[in-house]
Amino acid sequence: MTEIPLIEIRDLQIIFHGDDGRATHAVDRVDLSVAKGATLGLVGESGCGKSVTSLAIMGLLSKQSSEVSGSIRFDGFDLLDVPDQTLRDLRGNRLAMIFQEPMTSLNPSFTIGDQIIETILRHRGGSRRNARERAIELLEKVGITPAGERLGQFPHQLSGGLRQRAMIAMALAAGPRLLIADEPTTALDVTVQKQILDLLDRLRRELKLGLLFITHDLGVVAQVAERVAVMYAGRIIEEGPTREVLAKPLHPYTQGLLRASPTLKRGTLTPIPGAVPQLTALPPGCAFEPRCELRRAECAAAIPALRIIGSDHAARCILV
Repeated sequence: MTEIPLIEIRDLQIIFHGDDGRATHAVDRVDLSVAKGATLGLVGESGCGKSVTSLAIMGLLSKQSSEVSGSIRFDGFDLLDVPDQTLRDLRGNRLAMIFQEPMTSLNPSFTIGDQIIETILRHRGGSRRNARERAIELLEKVGITPAGERLGQFPHQLSGGLRQRAMIAMALAAGPRLLIADEPTTALDVTVQKQILDLLDRLRRELKLGLLFITHDLGVVAQVAERVAVMYAGRIIEEGPTREVLAKPLHPYTQGLLRASPTLKRGTLTPIPGAVPQLTALPPGCAFEPRCELRRAECAAAIPALRIIGSDHAARCILV
């Protein structure tokens, strides 16, 4: 029997409307799913739509400037069609997110303890004393010691790695079922990156979390994710088991990412030529066609379908 996904995204489209009247198609008909206790890596260059997808899941996009359609099924709800109060109850509770830069995500005016305790009281209730004990337990779980002393410290008093651990503790405060990690190791040095990746993987296994891990680095995906979806110009262009995608990439863009990855490529690094197209003026065919060394005339004519190869590997390319 096929396991029901913890979260299932179907035909997600996100359009931003600018003051000049131009529409930016940030996400175009994206399908994704994450199973309980599994990790999906979402990878691609900056501006491809990864973070916007995560913000749509969390319900953090402005309704005044963005148009979101499709469906995001989670825990029996369609997150795009629930009352605001229901979404607020889910967010930070059964659905949590670790943001890219902890220094801007944590409130500099409040101690680490106050911010974690507030999250616990909001979603779990109880006394402040019990919430404090729970906060200490969470800090210890993510490797922050001495936890009791750290509760009284402000974000600026912690290193980048400790701030990120505090963000993880806050995300876990209410016992979420799905955790979204948006480039959580970008601003950290290599040693601390490895510690955070190991921590997230351990917590995912211990707590049986579903984890959506967003990154631009295929090397990071290789360490933490069983499956990977590669995103380009708002579209999923390849998806499959991580080992298979990294060993036998089908799409020229994925192949280019591997050749340009300092953590996976051995020998001379080869950059991908050109630049990501403007989302306000995407080409009519394959969005990667202007940069692709294998392009054909028909590549510019129509958007290729996401074709399944084998049992569980798909790519959006006419050469597949």
